[in-house]
Amino acid sequence: ATVPEFKILRHSQTALQVEAGLPGTYQAMTAEGKNLQFDVAAMPGALQITGPWIVKFSTNSGVPAQVTLEKLMSWSDHPDAGVKYFSGAATYAGKVQVPRSLLAAKRRWYLDLGKVAVMAEVKLNGKNLGILWKAPYRVDVTEALKSGENKLEAKVVNLWINRLIGDEQLPEDSSRNDNGTLKEWPQWLERGLPSRTGRITFTSWRLWHKDDQLVESGLLGPVTLQASAIVTVNSK
Repeated sequence: ATVPEFKILRHSQTALQVEAGLPGTYQAMTAEGKNLQFDVAAMPGALQITGPWIVKFSTNSGVPAQVTLEKLMSWSDHPDAGVKYFSGAATYAGKVQVPRSLLAAKRRWYLDLGKVAVMAEVKLNGKNLGILWKAPYRVDVTEALKSGENKLEAKVVNLWINRLIGDEQLPEDSSRNDNGTLKEWPQWLERGLPSRTGRITFTSWRLWHKDDQLVESGLLGPVTLQASAIVTVNSK
């Protein structure tokens, strides 16, 4: 995903203000039929946030309190079984250095998370920038970005599938029919106790099996900062 290629921000009888994501010569026609031509100068390339990433998990149910990732990867590919089968929320913390020279007044900056499985809540330098729930996972960070070190947090939530598959690696903890349906409610569940075999989840129907393929989870990236230019054109 990229920043907006061309977007009209404001239009009056005297001026046209646009946002452009690519350099070059642009042409526009006003409602009055007047042709406008303007140039957008070259802009800085995307700044990639490469890590290392500190990932803190929201629960200690079989998962480490935190792990360090030198580069982004799916949780399902992690060597630790707790991470591999984790389902829930985990917060990524990363840093990026932004030179002062890049923060021109007539630019906007966007944070693009790349690929996310499946949702993310984003903070930059402590400012909450909202929840991104579908592609493109991109948000305007102009007001939060500063020169020097910037601290990024992305709280990512995945699906339940991997944890269900992970629990299928463990011994059965309830009486089941051949098709996976429940014969009777287990006593440990009725008493509010944890599973006697170490399972974390419980379902009345086994929807997934131990050999099913895991789904991608977490922040997959690439994570980048991308600039656009704000141009005001005299339309008299």
